[in-house]
Amino acid sequence: MAFSGPLRIQRPFYPEGTPCHLYLLHPPGGLVSGDSLRIEVQAGSGSQSLLTTPSAGKVYRRDSAGVAQGQQVRLQLDENAECEWLPQETIVYRGARAALDLHIELAEDARFIGWELVCLGRPAGEHWFDDGSLTQRLQLWRGGRLLFNERLQLTAGDALHRGRAGLNGGCVFGTLLAAGPGLTDELIAGLRETLPAGFAVTERLGVLLVRYLGNDMNDCRTGMWAAWEQLRPVALGREASFPRIWFT
Repeated sequence: MAFSGPLRIQRPFYPEGTPCHLYLLHPPGGLVSGDSLRIEVQAGSGSQSLLTTPSAGKVYRRDSAGVAQGQQVRLQLDENAECEWLPQETIVYRGARAALDLHIELAEDARFIGWELVCLGRPAGEHWFDDGSLTQRLQLWRGGRLLFNERLQLTAGDALHRGRAGLNGGCVFGTLLAAGPGLTDELIAGLRETLPAGFAVTERLGVLLVRYLGNDMNDCRTGMWAAWEQLRPVALGREASFPRIWFT
């Protein structure tokens, strides 16, 4: 475990016996123009880990030169490893030029649950995302095979942002990915039945996706927690144990 620059990792602890819980801390509180935050996780053979953050990530307005800012996360899971990547949401402020990248590599028998939650602007304070851009990339590989690949590139007010084939004007969206045993049709049907409006559940190539699109981060967060609570016993064989930091 190592870190440099402003990123910090809280000392590992074990509130539920296993897995190991790790909190990733970024004391500056957000990314400004020119910032590039890189997180690399190597989950060793047979390891069990849960990674989260104590608060929302923030991507602030770009500077007068329009220099971008971004975050790259790379997760590599070795044989029989389990990893949960459950950060709190990322707020992309008006005027930001944000680039977010999540790259996941799984061994053949590794198990994973993770999500990325994004809020464009600060709608609760009526600070709308009417200027700026976001590029987001999500990839999941297993055994050298690319199973999920998505790239979002939008500019405030463009067709992808406003159009019905894109975000339809929504300012909050999230994706949960799960890869592991037990992702059955019955589980998918149960998730579809219990999750509220704004959510969708699909499965392809052994990767289960839970999606949210709307305008309320509380709704997104609560629904993702509920999905994780149902998925964890099936995919990882243990009941959900909510990180205390989510409630402080």
